[in-house]
Amino acid sequence: MKQDTVEIIRNALKGLKNRWGTEALPRIEVEIPRNGSMGDIATTVAMRLTKSLRKPPREIAAEIVEKIKEQQPDMFESVETAGPGFINFRFSREFLLKSLAGLLQKGRHALRTDTGKGRRIQVEFVSANPTGPLHVGHGRGAAVGDALCNILKAAGFDVQKEFYINDAGLQVRLLGESVFARYRQLTGNNVPFPEDGYRGAYIESIAKEIHDRYGDRYREETFEECGEFFTGYAYRMMLAAIEKDLRDFGVVFDRWQSERELYSQGKVKEALDELRSKGLLYEKDGATWFRSSRFGDDKDRVVIKQDGEYTYFASDISYHRYKLQRGFDTIIDIWGADHHGYVPRIRSVLEAFDLPPDKFRVILIQMVSLLRHGEPVQMSKRAGEFITLREVMDEVGADITRFIFLTRRADSHLDFDIDIAKEQSAENPVFYVQYAFARISSLFRQASERGLGSGDTETGEADLTLLSENEEISIIKKLFQYIMVLEGAAHSCEPHRITYYLQELAGMFHAYYYKHRIISGDDKLSRARLCLCRGVHIVLEDGLGLIGVSAPERM
Repeated sequence: MKQDTVEIIRNALKGLKNRWGTEALPRIEVEIPRNGSMGDIATTVAMRLTKSLRKPPREIAAEIVEKIKEQQPDMFESVETAGPGFINFRFSREFLLKSLAGLLQKGRHALRTDTGKGRRIQVEFVSANPTGPLHVGHGRGAAVGDALCNILKAAGFDVQKEFYINDAGLQVRLLGESVFARYRQLTGNNVPFPEDGYRGAYIESIAKEIHDRYGDRYREETFEECGEFFTGYAYRMMLAAIEKDLRDFGVVFDRWQSERELYSQGKVKEALDELRSKGLLYEKDGATWFRSSRFGDDKDRVVIKQDGEYTYFASDISYHRYKLQRGFDTIIDIWGADHHGYVPRIRSVLEAFDLPPDKFRVILIQMVSLLRHGEPVQMSKRAGEFITLREVMDEVGADITRFIFLTRRADSHLDFDIDIAKEQSAENPVFYVQYAFARISSLFRQASERGLGSGDTETGEADLTLLSENEEISIIKKLFQYIMVLEGAAHSCEPHRITYYLQELAGMFHAYYYKHRIISGDDKLSRARLCLCRGVHIVLEDGLGLIGVSAPERM
């Protein structure tokens, strides 16, 4: 619908070029009006022409509408000007029914778009320090990142999902020291616990596993003597636990990039050498600084400290340079909201390496507040300082957890009520959408028992002209907004748009189901309505798949 509408508008503009005496034409964009009374689809192209034509936008819109009507497109019931210069389109019933038949024949293949045209995008998300379990904030970032990647792929982009492992530096050493201290306690030879050490029960679990396997072998050794062993053992266990939690959450990465490898392969030095060759590094107070303020950062940043140690920023410079070297057209980083101040810093790095600013995007994930009976959930005993993603998954399930994480914009705070998440009612948005899919599946089973499950309800060969109720036409229109919602979610990097859409479509279907009998004594009407149900079924399954949530046949 969108592509056909854009083409009709483009043909009208071409037909007006001589009258207007202009060669350049604006980009044509169409959108779904917020108010359904304003039409099914609309464009502001007339407003975009105001400056070049020096005419009021409403006058330009009237000329465009007149030209469109000359084409006599049968897909529209009406084409009208509105407001200061909008052009509103209403689709004809015949066109909508024909489109529904096409959806049933093509299935989910009809729901794909090539707006991405194969452009390569790298999305880096979660990237949690391997020093403890994933918390619910990581879980929300995982849900957003994975859903975004699915949406981008469906929109025609070539996407790579990457996890950056922060396995170099103080925090990993502190993990090893924490496990070593707990291990020494188990051997009866205590050492002081690190002041900033990790105190969750998971540290004791790792120490116990080491003691079970190696006994008192390291009882008399100092951390300087055996620290590499304890650090490596603990780090590998934590990384394995993170990977398992993500896999059980439905998130599988294409690539895991180690920070250590950036150092061992000389990439950190290479990146700084290139910046130095560009005149973007300088020495001051015994340290080496990057001229990030030249690219919009509020001040320059240290990359090598006075003691000769690299800063974390140095490896981040190297990592993002390495992304560029791999040839991605766009780089998307998904970070916690507490990294807000880091955005201009990394943007300055990419500009220094000649990446256009519009090719780099950061999505900030706001905090999640877990509630039970309306009250904040107490801190996790296992993690010591936070609620783990595993705890929430184990209690309410991965499907529900993912869906609720995606019910609001990523940059908005989210209240996650565990009690509502476990309800089987309309108050639970996950249940509401999944139940619509399961309810339609049940209708198909009933239809099969009645002998109505023949090919005409699957391919749209039933008499679709029998679909005349207002609710039926509204549902068909909603089905064909899906691709526009998908494209909008891809370009805006907002997966929650799909979740909103699914809730709206499910709500329309449930209301229709309660008002009209789908399977009745009129077999022809039943088949037509089953076709409509199959269209809803196809779109619900596809949308749930994009956000990584299952579509159950029975509930």
